[in-house]
Amino acid sequence: MSDSGEDKIAGENDAIETVGVDVATLLAEAGFNAEKNVLTRRQAEVLALRERDVRQLDIAKLLGTSRANISNIEASARENIEKATETVAFAEALAAPVRVTIDPGTDLYDVPKQVYDACDDAGVKVNYTAPELMNVVSEAEPAAVSGRNVRRELLVSVTADGSVRIRRSN
Repeated sequence: MSDSGEDKIAGENDAIETVGVDVATLLAEAGFNAEKNVLTRRQAEVLALRERDVRQLDIAKLLGTSRANISNIEASARENIEKATETVAFAEALAAPVRVTIDPGTDLYDVPKQVYDACDDAGVKVNYTAPELMNVVSEAEPAAVSGRNVRRELLVSVTADGSVRIRRSN
């Protein structure tokens, strides 16, 4: 008779075969490092499987937990990613040599001139034409732009290499 550790490994191997994915390999291939990541290992495992269209119920069986728990883990992981993304965007905005506040009521067609003028003052070249820049602004914050009207205050940051980042100010 095998010990419970061997049974557990056999069960995990059966579950891996069922979903057709080796989670440890997925994480290794993606370069996951638990010590440097905002996600827990379990959150990373769940996301890696969900990104490969594995159902929550199958993940629950694989990891020996409930579907409801997998749902909570996935939601927490996605929230952590959203916060980390926001943190990176904030850090980029702080480090950018050019920051332009676009006030509500501004015509979208006036945004490129405001950005280009600020970039000229800072000696930074923008990597976008005026139409491309307007498109970047409206696509980055679609809820803040309606037609040609900027409805919410936006912060346009331009990095030293000319990359543009758009954020809502508040």
